[in-house]
Amino acid sequence: MQRTEVPDRKPRGHQGFTLIEIMVVIVILGILAAIVAPNVIGRVDQAQVTRVQSDLRGIESALNFYRLDNFTYPTSEQGLEALVTRPADPNIRNWKPGGYLDRGVPRDPWGNPYLYLNPGNHGEIDVYTLGRDGRPGGEGLDADLGNWELQ
Repeated sequence: MQRTEVPDRKPRGHQGFTLIEIMVVIVILGILAAIVAPNVIGRVDQAQVTRVQSDLRGIESALNFYRLDNFTYPTSEQGLEALVTRPADPNIRNWKPGGYLDRGVPRDPWGNPYLYLNPGNHGEIDVYTLGRDGRPGGEGLDADLGNWELQ
């Protein structure tokens, strides 16, 4: 009688994941996303407001240096551009070569230009943004933010 050899059967390791294991991982990832996502989304909005406050402080500081050199703030007509490009006004004699803002006049986090008034409605000068919507008033991220609110 002839003997047929049976191939060696080695114990098989785990070859894949079961449906239950995959479902458990998906549920855990869903729970983590539900916990982390609201915190991250809230931080983006907070970061934009913080950036506006930082920009306003920088612009206000540049305006104060301009005033120290020229004994007056730029007019509303000259605007914030007077911090980057020398105004045509002959009374401006001590304008700093290179300007007062190294990187030019910044834009707010939503891509809108910062606005400037001299004299201001809230103080000697107003530097402000109209917020995310670019319109006066609003609430939340659409609210106007200005240097008069800085502490």
